[in-house]
Amino acid sequence: MMKRNLMVIGLAVLLSACGFQLRGTGDVQFALKELDVSARNAYGETVKDVRKALEYNDVRVYPGAPYRLILTDEREERRSASFTSSARTAEYELTISLDYEIRGSKDLLLMRNKLETQGYYNQDGNNLIGGDQEAVQIRKEMRRELIQQLVQRLQQVSPDQLDQLQQAAEAKAKAEAEALEAARQQQAAQPQQSPIQLPVPAQ
Repeated sequence: MMKRNLMVIGLAVLLSACGFQLRGTGDVQFALKELDVSARNAYGETVKDVRKALEYNDVRVYPGAPYRLILTDEREERRSASFTSSARTAEYELTISLDYEIRGSKDLLLMRNKLETQGYYNQDGNNLIGGDQEAVQIRKEMRRELIQQLVQRLQQVSPDQLDQLQQAAEAKAKAEAEALEAARQQQAAQPQQSPIQLPVPAQ
């Protein structure tokens, strides 16, 4: 496992040195040409990297675009994957998940999905600094993988598809509003019962 992680780290350093940039799936073009991108953590590394990846794929990212990509939640979980002979953790498993949604006009929800990736790193009790550095690098690579997955998902989304989802969402919202208004009018039309008056006993 250590050799595998070292190979991943080495490859990441090599690609970074060569000026490698995230570019989705290469020859596949985006049907979406403009998109607003935001996140709960507005200054986090993930949302910054997502913007860069989209712009590199010729997607115009700006506030006020017809459709909005929102990174609603990013979570990390860590658990012990293996132990030493002295019952200490020798290897950790990391799971990073990313929830996102696309909203259209009137802030209507059009689609929602979740991405997830896993990675492992070693924890050497005699070299804690080395283990921490490996964990940082693994997290970076896992974030890159999450963004890669997101880019591939977005490449499959077209403006026509979002337009259809927008129409369906508007129709649903209108039907719900009409149902609420009908219920309100029905309740208002019902006669209000007078409070019960108890007879006053004669003195």
